[in-house]
Amino acid sequence: MSTKTSQNRKSFGGGSRPVAWGVAAVLLLAAAALTGCRGSLARGQTMNLTSTSFPEGSRIPAKYTCNGAGISPQLAWSAPPAGTVSFALIVTDPDAPGRTFVHWVLYDLPAAAQALPEGVPTQGQLPDGSRQGRNDFGDIGYGGPCPPPGSPHHYVFTIYALDAKLNLPIGATRAQVEAAMQGHILARGELIGLFQR
Repeated sequence: MSTKTSQNRKSFGGGSRPVAWGVAAVLLLAAAALTGCRGSLARGQTMNLTSTSFPEGSRIPAKYTCNGAGISPQLAWSAPPAGTVSFALIVTDPDAPGRTFVHWVLYDLPAAAQALPEGVPTQGQLPDGSRQGRNDFGDIGYGGPCPPPGSPHHYVFTIYALDAKLNLPIGATRAQVEAAMQGHILARGELIGLFQR
């Protein structure tokens, strides 16, 4: 320890005052970094996303998959932060062979919404003004899990609270929605379900 301290003092010019200034500079930089973190957290808060159709981390029932009717599950989320203008929802399977597979893209959900019922119609525009994008099956709306036989796949449901409407046309892709959301995300919530065949 004493050797290192001695070397440090030499590197700062031999006195303790330069060391003190160095420590002060480090502390100021750390404080600035923490302030920046707080700012980013304020624009990236966490919401709770839940479903009466399946609990977090559990198997998704067959009725919501290609083994059943393939309807969308019920979803609900906690109150969003102030300034929320709309919501977007993206459902993906990161375990799909070769790439992340997109099962649902929904955007421009009104800020007053805090739930989606089971069986959202697979139409481009819903009565509340929400719009649905194109999934990787090539269809509009929800496409249920349909993995190849093997180990369980994880299906990630992500809700985003946004400070703007995206105003994208019907049939937008996940990539287009994610690009439009940049700089507008106030909070997000996640729910993961499992399914295997």
